[in-house]
Amino acid sequence: MAQPAIQVPARIPYRVTLHQIEACNCSTACNCQFSGYPDNGLGCEAIIGFELIDGSYGKLPMGGVRAAIALMYPKAIHEGNGRVALFVDEKTRPEQRDALLSILTGQAGGMPWEALAGTITERKGPFFVPLEMSVAGIRSSIRVPGMLELRQTPIRDAVSGEEKEVQIVYPRGGFMWDTGNVCTTAAMKVAVEDLRFEHPKGYACYARTKWTNQ
Repeated sequence: MAQPAIQVPARIPYRVTLHQIEACNCSTACNCQFSGYPDNGLGCEAIIGFELIDGSYGKLPMGGVRAAIALMYPKAIHEGNGRVALFVDEKTRPEQRDALLSILTGQAGGMPWEALAGTITERKGPFFVPLEMSVAGIRSSIRVPGMLELRQTPIRDAVSGEEKEVQIVYPRGGFMWDTGNVCTTAAMKVAVEDLRFEHPKGYACYARTKWTNQ
């Protein structure tokens, strides 16, 4: 007797364009971009912030949604055992919150979050908070009062003191973005329960990128 077919719920298609603001505990070059491992054999401690510019989740418009993630891994990200804290702007509509969480937890499919979901063992939040964000290229910033702060600033030449323009480019497409505008941080810290770190004057990057499961 034939067994009944298992019904797999169809994933809601999504496609969004966004500003991505990030920083980590690596030096300004971020060894992970080249060898896949953090500097000096250390773990990865990072902040990634997002402002969705436009796009939709199914028929739901997602432009204007803001969120940030703090990540803490004992080794390289791909080696797993990551702990993360998720912050979503309290102004986000409930249906947009649900859509965003489906993407960031990997349930909606699509890169990079479907792959990253398998590296995470502990999640804190989501915290629906007053998320302050200024998108200004390599002078961008994110702040959640009392919990998270990231302020990007340009790299300066050691001799002349002039600002440097540095990019990392993946001609065939990168994991998180294709072109990253590299900078450093004036502030970079997280304090959420036992997830705590502070790493100013390290790697930072601003990029415009896309997420989709199509």
